[in-house]
Parts: sequence; C-alpha cells; structure tokens
Amino acid sequence: MTALTIDEAGWLQTVEIVRSPNYDARPENVNIKLVVIHGISLPPGEFGGEYIRQFFCNQLVASLHPYFADICDMQVSAHCLIERDGNIVQFVSFLNRAWHAGVSSWRGEQACNNFSIGIELEGTDELDYSEQQYQGLRELVDSLRSYFPDIGDDGICGHSDIAPGRKTDPGPAFDWSRLNGLQAS
Repeated sequence: MTALTIDEAGWLQTVEIVRSPNYDARPENVNIKLVVIHGISLPPGEFGGEYIRQFFCNQLVASLHPYFADICDMQVSAHCLIERDGNIVQFVSFLNRAWHAGVSSWRGEQACNNFSIGIELEGTDELDYSEQQYQGLRELVDSLRSYFPDIGDDGICGHSDIAPGRKTDPGPAFDWSRLNGLQAS
C-alpha cells in the first residue's frame, strides 16, 4: 500500500473517495483526539458489493434485502471504510464530523462524533478481520496520528467502548494486540 497522505482539506490522497452527505461541521476549537473502530456488513454477515457505500450515501434500496427496510432511512456515515481486501474508501473529510458514534461518551466527554474519527471495518463481531484490514488500519491510524497529534496511544477504541450496552462492534473477533503489533509499511 502507498503511504497514506492527508491533504489540507482532510482527504486521503491515495484512496477511493465516495462523498457522503451525512456529515456536518465540528464544533469550533475541538481537538480531534480519538479514533473509533467499527464493524459493518450489509446484509449482516455478507461481504463485498456496494451496499455499505449506498448506506453511507442514503442510496440503500429497502426492497433489496429484508434487513435494509429497517436501516435505509438512517443517515449515518464514517470517515473511512476498510474493506476485506484492505481497500480504503473515504466518505467524509477528517476535518468534518461524520455521523458514526451516535449517543456516546469517552472519558466522561459526551458526543464523541465531535472529537473523533470513525473507521468502519467490513466484518462482523464473530468473524476474524483480514490481515489486509489490520495493515490498512495500522497505516491509516499512523497517518491520522501524524496529522492530529492529540490522538495518543490510548486514543483508539471500539464503538462498544464509547456506547457500551448499545453497540458491540468491532466485537470479540477484533484482535487489538494484532493492530498494536503491526508496523506500517
């Protein structure tokens, strides 16, 4: 993978860009200090295809799968998605607030969307994530830390950590030690 460079507008320079309408401005004078790891598959447990992109762009068709009827009207996004093969797709500039965390709290601070970057991994709580995803995530986290120096060593968490009881992702299949042990290339 080519080194990930973030431009002055908050976009990665070497990845696929699919712009989501589901974002807004961050509050003024907020430091980005947290990366939230999520897991998603659409339909649940199935990988590949365009459904996640469609979901984050409000284009998911309810009639294509019974599960979609429950979620197609939601307006959510993440900053990036890392697919099973390691391909990274960016949906929202890192300078903007993506709508990924929902009701959330980190270290007593509410509304994590205000100060976090949301990274979705294509997967489920129960199935191992791919080696390519761990490598892409490591490289992305390293780039984010270079760009946003307030993201410390302890500034990486799961969705389940900021919304306990409401969310479970990235789930027990996510190997935190594996992420921490990888070196970016």
